[in-house]
Amino acid sequence: MNKNSIFSFLLTTALGVCGVAAHGQQKVSVPRMGAIADSLYKAKQFATATTYYYAVARQSDFPAKKVSAYYNMACCLSLQNKKDSALLILNNAITAGYSNKSHLLVDADFDVLHGLPGWTAAINRVKESKKAINYDPAKAGFITTDIHHFWQAYDKAVKDTAHFKQIMHKLYFDRASRGMNDYMDLKVGSIDEFVSHIQSAPKFYSAIRNNTFKIDKFKPAFEASYRKFKLLYGDARFPDVYFVIGAFTSGGTVSNAGLLLGVNQSAADSHTPVGELSARMQTRLNPVAGLPDVVAHELIHYQQDGMKQDTTTLSYVIREGMADFMGELISGRNASAKLAVWATGKEKRIWNKFTTDIYQNRYNNWIANSKQSGPDNPPDQGYWIGYQICKSYYEQATDKKQAIYNMLHIQDYKAFLMQSQWESKVAVLP
Repeated sequence: MNKNSIFSFLLTTALGVCGVAAHGQQKVSVPRMGAIADSLYKAKQFATATTYYYAVARQSDFPAKKVSAYYNMACCLSLQNKKDSALLILNNAITAGYSNKSHLLVDADFDVLHGLPGWTAAINRVKESKKAINYDPAKAGFITTDIHHFWQAYDKAVKDTAHFKQIMHKLYFDRASRGMNDYMDLKVGSIDEFVSHIQSAPKFYSAIRNNTFKIDKFKPAFEASYRKFKLLYGDARFPDVYFVIGAFTSGGTVSNAGLLLGVNQSAADSHTPVGELSARMQTRLNPVAGLPDVVAHELIHYQQDGMKQDTTTLSYVIREGMADFMGELISGRNASAKLAVWATGKEKRIWNKFTTDIYQNRYNNWIANSKQSGPDNPPDQGYWIGYQICKSYYEQATDKKQAIYNMLHIQDYKAFLMQSQWESKVAVLP
């Protein structure tokens, strides 16, 4: 593809992007554009999806979002049989940091590119990113530098609100650890979204400040959970843990960097004012005393890459419930304890409702569904369901260590449910 063709292609796409940005009279947010692009891709409207993905790539604050947008844009171009353009944009994704070579090699969206002279060269340019493997719990790190950077930035930003975003960008985001970069890429839509949230809750953040510095106090509890898990599961890997301040969109997740904890969602105590937080946000807020339980929960997620990928609701709730159940085995407490209290006496009702979605792809009715929540309908009931299934399986197993191994390597979720005997147990409940 010559330079003039490249320029023409990018200019044409950019003109389309201008139309995207002016959605009525309002600028469309990057997360919204990404959601629109994904919907268009699923609807096989690849030409329009290309425009949206390009807009996301150009406007995203976080590197991984740019990478994903360029990759998906290349998919759309390839599916339109625009081979040279697809290869060009795929190379942009690789330059930006795309690292999943094994997926790229089997992605059917790129089948038409395999005969191009530049295909092999593109594959060879991919630098694979892998999990750092550590089998020694004593060697895991608990990294809090991002918390200190946040408060340094916050103290300056609140004194110069006209430049709040710029200060946060320079003193917090530009100094991010590897783990914080991954957390923001995975869980925060944009720096604007982050800043909007932080500025909306000054009393809350003033109140939790000291609690965010208490992580060193919990280090012995973190280490105890790690050691106990090593006794239960000999193949356990022990990642570093990164503690960050997020936008109240995730209390925790995992990446190749390790465990990523949004500590502002686990920093409350009995004196924390919550009036500035929406009802949905309040359901995501946990006490600082429960932080070791959240770490234990995420540690289990880090081990789950041996489980079969599945799109049924059952598979999603088993993954989350397993993290709660095994996390409780090693920390002594369930990270979703409030949900367990609420569910007492409602077991059959919850299960009967769940069975309508069990083999559908409707996880958003049961996980991360705070939009559907109410006073007697808390979010994340799927965690409780998965916990009960895993607990039932573990309790009836004669070899507990083998049960742990089996759970972390589930290949058939329907068979696992049957083996757990949970359905027969819930059937006899009142």
